[in-house]
This record gives sequence, C-alpha cells and structure tokens, in this order.
Amino acid sequence: MTKRSTTHATFVIERDYAHAPAKVFAAYADPKKKARWFGGPDEWESAHSMDFRVGGKETSTGGPPGGVVHKMSGEYWDIVENERIVIYYEMHLGATRISVSLGTTEIRPSANGATLVYTEQGIYLDGYDDAAAREHGAGELLNQLEAFLNAEA
Repeated sequence: MTKRSTTHATFVIERDYAHAPAKVFAAYADPKKKARWFGGPDEWESAHSMDFRVGGKETSTGGPPGGVVHKMSGEYWDIVENERIVIYYEMHLGATRISVSLGTTEIRPSANGATLVYTEQGIYLDGYDDAAAREHGAGELLNQLEAFLNAEA
C-alpha cells in the first residue's frame, strides 16, 4: 500500500512589470496570448485550452516527448478585470494527482506600470511535489510572462 501524506503551504511572489495593468491582465485573459507564455520548456509537447470567465475551465498539458505528461486543470472562481484572478487548480503527473491549489493573481498599478502579486495556497499530496518546487515553477512562469510582455511591446 502507498503511504499517503499531505503538506499544506502558502507562498507569495511579487513582481513589477513595466506595463500597464490592463496589458498584464490581457496576457492572462486572452487564450492566444496566455498560450504563448504559459507552459513548459519549448521542447515539450503541449496543449492549452481555456474559457476565461467565472466558472470557466482551463487545462494545460505537456511533457517531454515520450515522457510523463504534466497536467494542470482548473476553474476560475473570481475575475475582476485588470485587478484580480482567482483559480482553483489541480496538478497531475500522468494519472497521479500531486497537488490541489488556490491561486490568486492580483494586479495593481505602480509608478512604472504594474505590480503583480501571486499567492498560492497549496496541498501537496503523497510527497510528489512541494511548495518550494511549485514556487520555483510559478516564478519561472512569471519570468516567461515578463518576456512575453516585453516582446509584445
């Protein structure tokens, strides 16, 4: 029998972007834009779909060719245009659920553009994932968001 465990953790990442809050928000809200920055390494095979509205679903799958598929599936619980996005999501490695999280993205005007504050409250299951690894991954996605915003400018 597999030993079961849960680990609860919260982390917060704050980033400043030299772009208006509406532009940062649009990078999350527009499926074509989000697909360009939200995902794994370029060499991964991946797919992304989203219905950006309260109650709408988002799914992102990917992995190295022939390797284990990483899958994120979530539901939007709250959206305030140009200000806030709240999503519940779960992560799977293959058929194994490794975590369940509540992610809140807040976007605020700043002197140079926008400040984004991402807060994740997670439950990491059976030792497959942990808050440090998830925080690192979220930080990488925010780096990719910045690169996308800068390239689009």
